[in-house]
Amino acid sequence: MTPMKSALLSSTCDHSAISSKANGMSTLEIDVGELRPVSVAFTADELVVTLADGRRIATPLKWYPRLRDASAAARGRFELMPMGIHWPELDEDLGIAGMLQGRPAA
Repeated sequence: MTPMKSALLSSTCDHSAISSKANGMSTLEIDVGELRPVSVAFTADELVVTLADGRRIATPLKWYPRLRDASAAARGRFELMPMGIHWPELDEDLGIAGMLQGRPAA
């Protein structure tokens, strides 16, 4: 499991902060509540995730081979996490941040 996936699964808080005082950088606060997924749907060729703030992220299903190749029933067995989605049966974890950045599964 990659560090990103591990961090996603172990995340249980609703807020996180990333800060660095080096080189005059300011603190960046990330409100995880805004990035929290509330629903997951599939079209013939897209994964569509609705966030708590109402935004919808649609990404190509071809970016996620495990999901693309899975049955509709297996796709439907997911867990919503504070910052992503987990499919235990498929061993697939997707982070909302990665989807927003347009990152296909590794």
